[in-house]
Amino acid sequence: MEILEAFNTDVLVVAIAVLLALAAFKLTQWVPVPAPALLLIAAAIASDLFPELGINVATVERIGIVALIVILLDGGMHVGWRRFRGSFYPISMLGIVGTFLTAALVAVAAHTLLDFSWTTSWLLGAALAPTDPAVMFSVLGNREVGGRSGTILEGESGANDPVGIALMIGMIEYATSDEGSAWSIAGEIAVEMAVGLVVGVVGARLLIPVMQRVTLPREGLYPIRILAAGALVYGVAATLHGSGFLAVFIVGLLIGDVHAPYKTEIDRFHTALASLAEIAVFVALGLTIFGPTNLWDDLPEGIVLFVFLALVARPIAVALLLLRVRLRRAEKVFIAWGGLKGAVPILLAAFALVGDVPDAPVVYNVVFVVVLLSVLIQGSTIPLVAHRLGIPMRIVEPEPWDVSIRLREPGEIQRYVVGPRSRVLGSAIRDLPLGERAWVSFVVQDGKARQARGSHVFQVGDEVHVLGDPDDGRVLQRLFEGPEHGDR
Repeated sequence: MEILEAFNTDVLVVAIAVLLALAAFKLTQWVPVPAPALLLIAAAIASDLFPELGINVATVERIGIVALIVILLDGGMHVGWRRFRGSFYPISMLGIVGTFLTAALVAVAAHTLLDFSWTTSWLLGAALAPTDPAVMFSVLGNREVGGRSGTILEGESGANDPVGIALMIGMIEYATSDEGSAWSIAGEIAVEMAVGLVVGVVGARLLIPVMQRVTLPREGLYPIRILAAGALVYGVAATLHGSGFLAVFIVGLLIGDVHAPYKTEIDRFHTALASLAEIAVFVALGLTIFGPTNLWDDLPEGIVLFVFLALVARPIAVALLLLRVRLRRAEKVFIAWGGLKGAVPILLAAFALVGDVPDAPVVYNVVFVVVLLSVLIQGSTIPLVAHRLGIPMRIVEPEPWDVSIRLREPGEIQRYVVGPRSRVLGSAIRDLPLGERAWVSFVVQDGKARQARGSHVFQVGDEVHVLGDPDDGRVLQRLFEGPEHGDR
């Protein structure tokens, strides 16, 4: 009974923590501070006031890995292959080359400015080089950024995590083994990335026909199948000594634009699960800060590296690597300022603690300070910087109500917007020459969905949703939108 009572207490504490985390997200509507920063600070304070809440770093490492799998899978689906392909060069340059360049610049600064050993300096560089998808998707999640800068930041945050993780693992092996060398680390990283890429592409190619053709008895099983497939891809890649994180992100990218049954439900499920993973990982990381280390002793070093990273290393990397990319200077400055740090750098520092690397507590402290400052300062000022630079950014208002139609077969629903030369202008639905091959399911007029009554009279701008044979698409388009659209 005592074990059960303790478990019940744990359930109560977790439930309260999640509700408080949701309150923190709500608070960000009035306070320009990203929710991850509030979660980190609140968890750190809670662990100081109630030491029994503290958890060990090994447990946080496992939580972080699972959370990152979920976040990268959802992030890849959110970006999608079409958007990623349009910005492939800048994303790959920043995500791969930029990670190594940033790590090197930070390592040099840590050694020359702060007198850390080269090994510790490179550990700090490897941990602080990648940007974080959890923070990036949290900050930009409800904002639409004009141009390619938003896509580049989101794509980079997913692409550079596997590189940073591989680099950190290589540095830990180098720091704890007498046989390691720079060339061996480079070789291991190359193998990890190659295996992760191949497993991710193959996994996605196998998953896509399953998504489109293999049915399941209940709607709620479809999102779970994607989650299980993502975990499977991660496990296969990791077992083959590849980057499981890269494999998961690739799977998310390649299935993001796929048309499949219950795709909307799949997207919503994984977005909700990624939000829960974000809460879990930042709360867990915050609960460690007063346990294994003393943050305040290394606060000055963290401040110095944050300033160097935000104002020197990141701008240099962006300027050099995006030199040939056709972006306005303002967009490049925005990308430089938008290199947010978050859970991934702290997780990489936790790898050093678990690996019993010399100076690992110092690395963990410094990384935590840099991340906290990055989320607080850079994350909070993203909208302001975008406004000052003239980067279009708008809040995407949530739409809690939607109208949807379930179809047994795809390709039967078609959407048209009534144009100024449309034949249906001023006509009622009952007067349309549709016959039995097509019928109007509903109409959106003035932003409101209206039932398709026979008496409805069409106006310019009406969104008409028609069920019919796809072969009649051109005829229906000419009817509703006008001859200039149907004759293309």
